Amino acid sequence: MKVMTPRRLFPFWILLLSQTVFAHGLLLIDQDAQATARGDAFVATADNPSAIYYNPAGITQLAGQQLRLGGYAALYAVQYRSTANVETDSKQELIALPQFYYTFVPANVPFAFGLGLYSPFGLNMEWPENSGFRSIALEGSVEYFTLHPVIAWRVHPTFSIAAGPTLNYSEMDLKQGLSPFAGNDSFRFTGDAFAPGFTVGARWQPLEQLAFGIVYRSSTTLNYSGHTDTESITPPLSLRQNANAEFEFPQRVTFGLSWRPTTNWNAEFDADWTDWSSFGTVLIHQTTPVPPLVLDWRSSWFFSWGLTRQFAHGWHASAGYIFSENSVPDEHFNPLVPDTDRHAFSVGVGQTKERWSWNIAYQFTYGVPRTVNGSTLSPVGQSADGKYEFTAHALTAFRS
Repeated sequence: MKVMTPRRLFPFWILLLSQTVFAHGLLLIDQDAQATARGDAFVATADNPSAIYYNPAGITQLAGQQLRLGGYAALYAVQYRSTANVETDSKQELIALPQFYYTFVPANVPFAFGLGLYSPFGLNMEWPENSGFRSIALEGSVEYFTLHPVIAWRVHPTFSIAAGPTLNYSEMDLKQGLSPFAGNDSFRFTGDAFAPGFTVGARWQPLEQLAFGIVYRSSTTLNYSGHTDTESITPPLSLRQNANAEFEFPQRVTFGLSWRPTTNWNAEFDADWTDWSSFGTVLIHQTTPVPPLVLDWRSSWFFSWGLTRQFAHGWHASAGYIFSENSVPDEHFNPLVPDTDRHAFSVGVGQTKERWSWNIAYQFTYGVPRTVNGSTLSPVGQSADGKYEFTAHALTAFRS
């Protein structure tokens, strides 16, 4: 059996790694239970402290000090059928993340302040050794946390703007095999990175029944610094090498429109554009020089619709729907993030009291079955071609 050296393997591994990080399958848009219940269509409404994420200009609608704490959990799995008609299931994985928002709006001044902590991206995926593509993907874990202070200014009673830096920290742990032989060998990259960015937003409510919102999130360039580990039983090999790789998380723009036909109903539509096409070249830095890689990614959209009904005694119920476009062409497809067109359906309830409130939401995501053809072969000739089906269940709860 021929074992690849790190010099020969590393460019292929970086290709895998880039595919793992950049897909809508890794974008966690559920950052508040009240928003998730309505399909995360919340950019124009933005009327609780989670506006720090959805549209920071919305915090000028609040008063005094408010604290909102919650958590997000998602369970997901992928079913794979190879071109030889062999079925394999990924390990069911759980992502569980805390979320925190604090706002302070002084009386009689046109400014509002906020601080948020959340995870806009996340991954935890594992495939069995006998999947048929172990030399492409075995395990992937990405943790990404953002600390986000903001300041908002009510320029006019109907118009507010906001801006603030994002302080982003991420850890990555990714693993693949070197050969087709289960359990014999592996190649692992682990690293962490920090990068700043920024977010700006605006909210305009020309009529009591109508509001508009827009948010721009900057790209962030993360230079993951860590090491690679190459292990093999036959022939015996154990090698660690310092390595780092630079990735540019894309810029995003989100538009929202909220319409309230009566005081008890609120309907909103959001459209989010993510500039995955800016991810074209990966720069790799290690002792042995590696040429940069050019990847063929495409920008994509997701669209959200939400409806909320207010009831007596502060109760409210919501429902929502999201359609998310696929971002990754077949050529660069990777099973760690089986990106497909996706449909997400959500429902939720909550209650607002004089001094506190609570919300809970459930979301089901269904990936349109995708048949991949012509994906890039691994150096040992394995392919990710085949049919993929994705499902996910998410639950989120908050209390203010």
